[in-house]
Amino acid sequence: MPRGAQPKVAERENRMTYAAIRLFLENGYERTTTAAIAQAAGMSPSAFFAVFANKEALLLKLTKWMYEKQFAVTHELLGKDYDPVMFYAVEPAIQLYIAEKTEGLRELYVSSYSYAATANYIHQVELFGKEHPGYTRQDFYELELATSGMLRSFMARKCDRSFTMEQKLRRFLSCGMTIYGVAPEKQQEVIDRVLKMDLKSVADQLLAQAMAQSQEEFQEAERKGKALEAARRG
Repeated sequence: MPRGAQPKVAERENRMTYAAIRLFLENGYERTTTAAIAQAAGMSPSAFFAVFANKEALLLKLTKWMYEKQFAVTHELLGKDYDPVMFYAVEPAIQLYIAEKTEGLRELYVSSYSYAATANYIHQVELFGKEHPGYTRQDFYELELATSGMLRSFMARKCDRSFTMEQKLRRFLSCGMTIYGVAPEKQQEVIDRVLKMDLKSVADQLLAQAMAQSQEEFQEAERKGKALEAARRG
């Protein structure tokens, strides 16, 4: 076998990741097995564990990947000298819009807030340092436990005529900002600004770009895999 003919870990990881995203959206996170992911990626069932320790490790990669994109687009929307309270409001609002698109996405986001590794990553977010200079890292961690638990619950509840997206956003943001000690007048100002933003379109575009990127990485990994297979046979 020619040197370098073994598929690189990064290429296998990209193939597994894209296959997992498609299956999670089609069948849900809980019902998708590691064997099914490996098969959809064109590999043997055992190959999954050569890339990821378990399915939760793959979910952690997806969670970090999407959070980076959500934070980047929020920074872009609010500009360099953003108000931390607005950032706190806009970023989870984007998450809520994404989770509302399909049941597969809802389950994927709810799962991210449910498992230890992914939830612990999410809980490290700290936006209110300037507003509460006397708080410790542990204080912020505990507050984030409370607000992220609420966000998980709001995500899990599907919008309908009796609970519209506007109602969901108003109630979640009000509860979250109250926990962080934001004054009622400021809360109302932030909520009004958030509702005037077209965050549904932002969420749609972010998701489309993320899926396109993942597909491109999968296709590139697949192309390299076929080249390696041809090298083996040669």
